[in-house]
Amino acid sequence: MGIVDDLERARRAFERRDWAVAYDRLTAADLTEGASRSAGLGAADLMALGTAAYLIGDHDACIRAFQRGYRLQVDQGDVPGAVRFAFWLAMVLSLRGEMAVASGWTARAERLLADHPEEVVERGYLRLHEFFRHLAQGDIAGAERTADEITTVGRRFADPDLVAEGLICQGRLRVYQGRVPEGLALMDEAMVGVAAGEVSPIVAGNVYCAMIEGCQEVLDFDRASAWTTALTRWCDSQPDLVPYTGQCAVHRGQILRLHGAFGPALTEFDQACRRYAASGADAAAGLALSECGDILRVRGEYASAESVYERAATYGHEPQPGRALLLLARGRTPMAVAAIRRLLAEAGGPVQRSRLLSAATEVFLAGAHVDDAASAAAELSGIADSFGCTGLRAMAAYCLALVALESGDPDRALPHARVAMQLWGGLQAPYEVARSKVLVGRAFRLLGDEDSATAELTSAVRTFEELGAVPARQEAEKLLHRDTAGGLTARELEVLRLVASGNSNTEIANRLVLSDKTVARHLTNIFTKLAVPSRTAAAAYARDHDLL
Repeated sequence: MGIVDDLERARRAFERRDWAVAYDRLTAADLTEGASRSAGLGAADLMALGTAAYLIGDHDACIRAFQRGYRLQVDQGDVPGAVRFAFWLAMVLSLRGEMAVASGWTARAERLLADHPEEVVERGYLRLHEFFRHLAQGDIAGAERTADEITTVGRRFADPDLVAEGLICQGRLRVYQGRVPEGLALMDEAMVGVAAGEVSPIVAGNVYCAMIEGCQEVLDFDRASAWTTALTRWCDSQPDLVPYTGQCAVHRGQILRLHGAFGPALTEFDQACRRYAASGADAAAGLALSECGDILRVRGEYASAESVYERAATYGHEPQPGRALLLLARGRTPMAVAAIRRLLAEAGGPVQRSRLLSAATEVFLAGAHVDDAASAAAELSGIADSFGCTGLRAMAAYCLALVALESGDPDRALPHARVAMQLWGGLQAPYEVARSKVLVGRAFRLLGDEDSATAELTSAVRTFEELGAVPARQEAEKLLHRDTAGGLTARELEVLRLVASGNSNTEIANRLVLSDKTVARHLTNIFTKLAVPSRTAAAAYARDHDLL
């Protein structure tokens, strides 16, 4: 009676996604039954035990349960059942980096099915491993053919898990081929089954993360935000869940960063790093660290950003193009240009190149390679038009405006800058909106509309100040005081610099051959123009605004 009660409680816990309770109850039932009859759990309960163990982060217990299930099904002559366990063993082992052992289980499953006369859905599951083999070998045609077969088999057998996996494979592949609208539509279809609760938990987690990663890669922030919210709810509904929580934190951090919430984004990335490190997911930890570095760079914390980028590299993740932009920010322009050229030479498809071209435009312009910058911006614009994703279109418009301004063409720059500002505004991306406003302000200035230029630049400075984006704020403030250094005359600027150096009024008068009264009048004008109350505040303003 106790065994039956444990099993029933375990099964109910599994159904309500209470993974820790399900695991404990199944383990208890297994031990009790094994002690009384030397039998243990049946195949279905072993599958549940392995699944629960995986979802609470105990991969070793998961593998043991699946191995027992495989042996039980082989002993009972259930070939499809044995293959199903072998598939999951290969999947779990590959996820934790044990590729050789995973390949061995896949080969064993394929051998079992080779002599099996019936057409079974498990053949479709093994195609998933074949799909990833094709990708690893660069055989895109083979991968596409296999992905189509996976979806077809899943639909033939009305298997929601296999259909979802097949659609995600098809969609991600089409995205990498540059067929982004088609790929995103396939991934949306995969998500329908997940959202409806038709898909098993491990497959659901895999599909969620694959979908969001695909959206982030092409800067489809609307989709990424919507599915990140859904993934967060899904994770929160399973308190004991361990896998996918790191990915969820990264995706939340990416959306928070987009919305200008830099502090909370750093917290999410830090949580993701700790979760990944604990589970041994080094590459994923590297991505989270790279995201941290990007925020620190934007905030002007260059030493910290470099340290974090170095840590990301030790995990096998190249933190680019962030590291090239950091080189640029630190004045190492030739090194930044060299890094960008290498990255572009190595990047293959349009998705990979789209992630580099915006940074390439900025770096090339800083290095006076205007033609290269124009080519990068034009390529990004073409990719953005093909993909149709708002974030990418906004980024391309910004780059086109930047190139036009550097070429002295404000008439061409202004509409692009306004498009960038509008698109980023629709995505609620304040940092990018402010950067676009700077370009609008620069265009207005070149067109002779100084009042409008000042309004745009002032608005941008205010946003950068609120976000803590120190380098961007300083650059915008320089533009505000481009002609007269804060509205000061040349003589007032001389007086301010001497004040900041610690000179008294009499010392300044002697240095500049002025009367004390004239120096005092200059100081009064300086305080008024800079809106500061004292000599100390004026000196601080001069230091903060690079007027010394």
